[in-house]
Amino acid sequence: SSRVETRGQRIRILGEESEEARGGVADFGDKTTMGDAPAQIPTSFGHELRACLRCRLVKTYDQFRDSGCENCPFFKMEDDHERIVDVTTPNFNGVISMMDPRRSWAARWLRIGKFAPGCYTLAVSEALPEEMQFLCQEERVQYVQPKRI
Repeated sequence: SSRVETRGQRIRILGEESEEARGGVADFGDKTTMGDAPAQIPTSFGHELRACLRCRLVKTYDQFRDSGCENCPFFKMEDDHERIVDVTTPNFNGVISMMDPRRSWAARWLRIGKFAPGCYTLAVSEALPEEMQFLCQEERVQYVQPKRI
């Protein structure tokens, strides 16, 4: 294993030659929740990382543009590129990799256990815009506003 240091955050990448290290999608076999495929692993850990304001999935801007958010397809980021800026943020704290949502205590603690395996932020401080909160209500998906710090 190796370590990548970026802007004071320490991130561990396992098996540099693995698909995950090259930015592909990891093979999680049958460990996914409710048949969901794993989310894309960020292809870079620099300043271009963004986090979804609803589910806190972390990917690059380009990855959100190309395939949207695996947990929030109703945002349709891949069809409306301006929406990426509305529903994601570059301002977040920490990153965690969740590989097995059903067995991860950290996933339960962060309330991301029903989301696709992938990289998630520990916290965002911005709220989802009101119109996007209404969209979540229409789609009958839960949105929890971040706690004020």
